[in-house]
Amino acid sequence: MLSKKASCDSHGQDSSYFLGWQEYEKNPYDPVQNPNGIIQMGLAENQLSFDLVESWLASNPDALELKRNGGSVFRELALFQDYHGFPAFKNELVEFMAEMRGNRVKFDPNKLVLTAGSTSANETLMFCLAEPGEAFLLPTPYYPGFDRDLKWRTGVEIVPIQCTSENGFKITAPALEEAYQRAQEFNLKVKGVLVTNPSNPLGTTMTTLELNHLIDFALAKEIHIISDEIYSGTVFNSPSFVSIMEAVTGRNLEDTELWNRVHIVYSLSKDLGLPGFRVGMIYSNNQTVVSAATKMSSFGLVSSQTQYMLSQMLKDKKFTANYLKENQKRLRKRRQMFVCGLKGAGIRCLKSNAGLFCWVDMRHLLKSNTFEAEKELWMKVVCEFGLNISPGSSCHCSEPGWFRMCFANMSEDTLEVAMQRVKALVEPTMVHQSVVSKSTWLQTKWVFQLASYDREPDR
Repeated sequence: MLSKKASCDSHGQDSSYFLGWQEYEKNPYDPVQNPNGIIQMGLAENQLSFDLVESWLASNPDALELKRNGGSVFRELALFQDYHGFPAFKNELVEFMAEMRGNRVKFDPNKLVLTAGSTSANETLMFCLAEPGEAFLLPTPYYPGFDRDLKWRTGVEIVPIQCTSENGFKITAPALEEAYQRAQEFNLKVKGVLVTNPSNPLGTTMTTLELNHLIDFALAKEIHIISDEIYSGTVFNSPSFVSIMEAVTGRNLEDTELWNRVHIVYSLSKDLGLPGFRVGMIYSNNQTVVSAATKMSSFGLVSSQTQYMLSQMLKDKKFTANYLKENQKRLRKRRQMFVCGLKGAGIRCLKSNAGLFCWVDMRHLLKSNTFEAEKELWMKVVCEFGLNISPGSSCHCSEPGWFRMCFANMSEDTLEVAMQRVKALVEPTMVHQSVVSKSTWLQTKWVFQLASYDREPDR
């Protein structure tokens, strides 16, 4: 008696990415209440700079109390709002986006569409750009949620662009062409390429060469480019972040057809650490896309009080400049701590310069070079050693043995516990940490041996 959509299992919920979450939710780690629980390392949240936001709110109570010059704006915000969004908020958003890119590119608020998070933004673009059964190309490994966000309700297909560890999983011209030809073999019309830059799960920024490969490919095939730049403010090491918009303007393509086929997805979930506020956006040079996406946004609006509060925060340029600088500094330090801990356990990861996670190489821990062995290792890590990490197969990686591990969603003490568990995984002779008391943790507390947090460790 239900619709096909309600009764089918195409949501992707059976992915190991989501299954690991389910195990965590059954037994979440707490240093006092449940020290033997599972530590959440599958959630890309930024909890390192909450104090900066909280400090601003404490110093600017009018924003949180919905006041303007001491007078209440509650009634104004409580009434129906146009789904185009507050002009003041959109103006501040485009200035914030430009600030993160060193003001090397400017954004027009009239080309911005507000959505309830980047999930909604990506799905809305699929509805605008493709028909059911048409395809988008995505470089692997890619964010597991895309199987849900891009496909589930839209009917759009994903064709992987196979990238490998041989060159650090970088996009190449042959890989783009091979993916396009594979789509042709399955009679799929390719409408565009979607990339995450910086990459989720790699934690790397796209090089100028990769961006040019992408642009050349889109020009030749007459297709769209979607650049999900949700992690653009998390770049903490060189090379610096280059937006697709900067790359296109740098090649003087503003007067070409490609200009109208370039679209950006962004959100405040990662850079400001506000995923619960559900603030996402689409930026497009195509006015027809902007118009259609704006109409669709009525199904997932950003609340008036959220827009008001954040417009006041982003208007404070001294705060935003300090926040970006300090947040990047903290991410760099935390990433170094994490990489050092892994190295102490004999585990290395892909060199990265952005994001809230690392792409961790555990191929040497597999019993065989197969995805079955990867699944076995993953289940062991989750169920026996209490760490929810995301296996590469959930990200459609073509090579078994890679895992995404998040490091910014926990305290430093919890990270220390996680690193002890990783070491216990690698060294079976160690006492299993799930039976070690909290007092023993303190006695054997992990010590980070770093000469400098600013120096990249050996790979």
